[in-house]
Amino acid sequence: MDRLQSMRVFVKVADNGSFARTAAQMDLSAAVVTRHVAELESHLGVRLLNRTTRSLSLTGAGQVYLERCRQIIDEVDEADALISSASRDPKGTLKVVAPVSFGVRNLAPLVKKYQELHPKVVVDLTLTDRAVDLVEEGYDCGILLTRMINSESLISRVLAETRVMLCASPAYIAEHGEPVTPQELGEHGVLGLPSEFWSDDRVFAGPDGEVRVRVQNKLICNNTALLRQSVLLGHGIAFLPSYLVGNDVRDGDLVALMRNYSQTPIDVSLVYPSRKYLSAKTRGFIDLTVEYFRQNESISAAERWVPPKPSSSSSAPSTPNTEMPV
Repeated sequence: MDRLQSMRVFVKVADNGSFARTAAQMDLSAAVVTRHVAELESHLGVRLLNRTTRSLSLTGAGQVYLERCRQIIDEVDEADALISSASRDPKGTLKVVAPVSFGVRNLAPLVKKYQELHPKVVVDLTLTDRAVDLVEEGYDCGILLTRMINSESLISRVLAETRVMLCASPAYIAEHGEPVTPQELGEHGVLGLPSEFWSDDRVFAGPDGEVRVRVQNKLICNNTALLRQSVLLGHGIAFLPSYLVGNDVRDGDLVALMRNYSQTPIDVSLVYPSRKYLSAKTRGFIDLTVEYFRQNESISAAERWVPPKPSSSSSAPSTPNTEMPV
């Protein structure tokens, strides 16, 4: 039994004093109206209405129950109206998650624009590099790398692709030389992310096909900003996101290595739990984010890529990078 619907029917019958009139108003058959009231009475174990062939009247229990039904229906309708209004007028708190370096570098302009459009929404932005369970942790949506998505049931929209650059400082290359092929990586001090963030097995596409090597890191850190600082100091070579070291390569502070080899691009995706019943605050953020990345498809999240300066340490010609960062 749909108890709430039966309550609505009972209130209408009491107001109208007629099963037939109630049936016509609610677009139900008279038999259905009668059954709703009968099921309520059976559930409660009391008679709510006195019936005669010519009239209906409330019993004592029916009068008490009628007033409570009115209050319950009013409260439910008010709750429905409140949530329905919220679904049209963005308000409340929007919980978003993104990778640390990507968020620090890229999301401030997007969040600013979103809150200019939706000033009643508080954005609760979490930056983390671990795998995220959007549903379990209560996030409305996330801008995540493929490795951070731990559920196939989520809706995922690819915003951009990015690649990781292998780079070193000129001082490091002057002292230790420059690796030309993946097999030579074992001869160098590699600075890298933990294995749970990034596999130690690296797969390259090169002039002679696919090459797979296992990298031994001499420094492991879960923050790419610190790895960048270490590479700039000449501490070793590192795989770093192009947006993070693009200016360094352009200015000659770092050198992009092994240009004849590439790795599989990484998807940067907008992820959310379901297409159905999205709140207005979430839908607004999704639409704005998709448009933001579409408009900036040739820009590394507000930082335009500038081709590196010619370097004596690099024999391959440089090409502009138009991929998005990680």
